[in-house]
Amino acid sequence: MKRLGYQNGALDAVDRKILTLLVENARTTTAELARAVGLSAPSVAERVKRLEEAGVIKGYTTEVSAEAIGLPISVWLRIRPVPGQLEKVVEILQGIPEITECDRVTGEDCFVARAHLASVADMERVIDLIIPHAMTNTSVIQSSPVKRRLPPLPSASTR
Repeated sequence: MKRLGYQNGALDAVDRKILTLLVENARTTTAELARAVGLSAPSVAERVKRLEEAGVIKGYTTEVSAEAIGLPISVWLRIRPVPGQLEKVVEILQGIPEITECDRVTGEDCFVARAHLASVADMERVIDLIIPHAMTNTSVIQSSPVKRRLPPLPSASTR
C-alpha cells in the first residue's frame, strides 16, 4: 500500500535526512539513523519502510570500482540508430555487458550509454557491435568531478 504523502514528493526534514544518510552509506543501521535524526529506532524503521513502499527508496546498492576490477577505461557512447533500427540497437545495447547504464535522450542522439572497458581494443569491439545499426560518437572519461549523488530533495513547503 503506497502512502499518498510520498507520491507527490512531500518529504519532511527527517525523511530528507534519512535519505541523505542512506545515499551516503546504504549500510547505515537503523540505530545509527535514529541517533542522527533524534527519533527511536522503531520510528525510523517505520519511516524507511514507508519510503520503500512508496517507491522513494528503490533499493540498496554496492558501488564497485571498475578500475579496481581491471576495467580502467570508461567511456560515454552517444548513439544514433539508422532509420528503422531503434529496437535492434536497444537489443544490442542490452546484450553488451560492458555497458553499465544507458538512457534514451532527446536531441540528435537517441541514446547515451556508459561503458567500462579493459582496453582500447575492447572499446573498438563494443563500437563495432553497434555501428552496423547506428552511428556512434565516443568520449573517454578522464575524471568525474561530480560523482553520482542525490538530487535536491523538495520539502513539503516547496511543493
